[in-house]
Amino acid sequence: MSLLKRLNEKNIAASSTDRKQDHHQSQTREGSKSKETELKVSLQNHLISELKKKPDLTDNGQKELIELEAMKYINEKNDRLSFEAKKELIEIVSHELIGYGPITALLNESDVSEIMVNGPDQIYVERNGKLMLSDHYFRDNEHVLQVIEKIVSPLGRRIDESSPMVDARLPDGSRVNAIIPPLSLVGPVITIRKFPQNRLQISDLINFNSLTEHMSQFLDACVKARLNIFISGGTGSGKTSLLNILSSFIPHDERIVTIEDAAELQLLQDHVVSLETRPPNVEGKGAVSIRDLVKNSLRMRPDRIVIGEVRGGEALDMLQAMNTGHDGSLATGHSNSPREMLSRLETMVLMAGMDLPIRAIREQMAGAVDLIIQQSRLKDGSRKVINITEVIGMEGETIVLQDLFVFRQTGTTAEGKVIGQHTSTGIRPYCSDKLEQYGFELPATFFVEKS
Repeated sequence: MSLLKRLNEKNIAASSTDRKQDHHQSQTREGSKSKETELKVSLQNHLISELKKKPDLTDNGQKELIELEAMKYINEKNDRLSFEAKKELIEIVSHELIGYGPITALLNESDVSEIMVNGPDQIYVERNGKLMLSDHYFRDNEHVLQVIEKIVSPLGRRIDESSPMVDARLPDGSRVNAIIPPLSLVGPVITIRKFPQNRLQISDLINFNSLTEHMSQFLDACVKARLNIFISGGTGSGKTSLLNILSSFIPHDERIVTIEDAAELQLLQDHVVSLETRPPNVEGKGAVSIRDLVKNSLRMRPDRIVIGEVRGGEALDMLQAMNTGHDGSLATGHSNSPREMLSRLETMVLMAGMDLPIRAIREQMAGAVDLIIQQSRLKDGSRKVINITEVIGMEGETIVLQDLFVFRQTGTTAEGKVIGQHTSTGIRPYCSDKLEQYGFELPATFFVEKS
């Protein structure tokens, strides 16, 4: 037999042996995985029955019961698992029973600010302003739907084929949006904007270089002097966080009514009434919009009205409220600049269905809105106040604006970090007289332009 033939036969035999070994290893892995799945399912069923026996347990009590019973059960069923493997299995089952499945661990990570579930196999997170793919995943579409149901059910909301989109919140205030097939082609999608563990203060924004000490003192005075303030910016720019901080400047002896799609504002004042919209029921009836709540709030004797986001016809009711004695109102809206915010407000007023002349709408806006704060998320992921702009009044057909503080970007570092500084434009505010009536005499040095 030739050497080449012998080598070929040897290679074929070796290849056959390798295939057999690979097949055997694959079968072993699948068998091991199947046993782990069986153990997980039986453990989960056992713990559910144990939890049903003690329905009055607190969250901590449930967690302790799960850890204790799970370890006992695993030791009885499979004592060959390592201690680390047992702990991992208990954690997974615990997240399923009293958490939100695979995303529970991400919700507990302090440096994760946003979680995006794109179907069962992709979970992205935002860390320090940057998106990255996590190594977590769901079992299948049904698993994702179970978690969505767990989030929305306690709030009296629903998600199904007839109502495939929902806004909700977690118990800690984190904002949740979910959308499912047939609207989503990748499977159920969940987007969670996490609520910060520690409530942000104005000092935190100064430390983050989101604004300066002078800007913060000016905004503090404006809120207390009952100026009507609009916070504008893009998605994820930090509008709600800034609204929360500005709302904290409202004196404790005032009655505050907050209006939101999904309640996120966490005000510390004693006298706060929180209102939340309601989606339609199964029959398509019973919906309560932000506009309905704004109208109702005017009958609730509010000192301040705080609207989470203005996006429709409620803009008209809000402007009328601001123009008829409800000073000191706060609201947010989506836009890329203060001038664009006014244009969007104009459009939203027209969405109310009233056939008003454009000049009348602009006069309403010029009389109602005192200050626009433009919040922006920059390329490096940082969030900054890039404009504090005053609404002066009307000049012909145009609303006159003047910038009081701006952020001037001068460049970027090699790592992509934005370089720049906040500065005054050198213009003394038109509202200075009103601030002085409330006892705020801001030094002239606050409004000196930096070279």
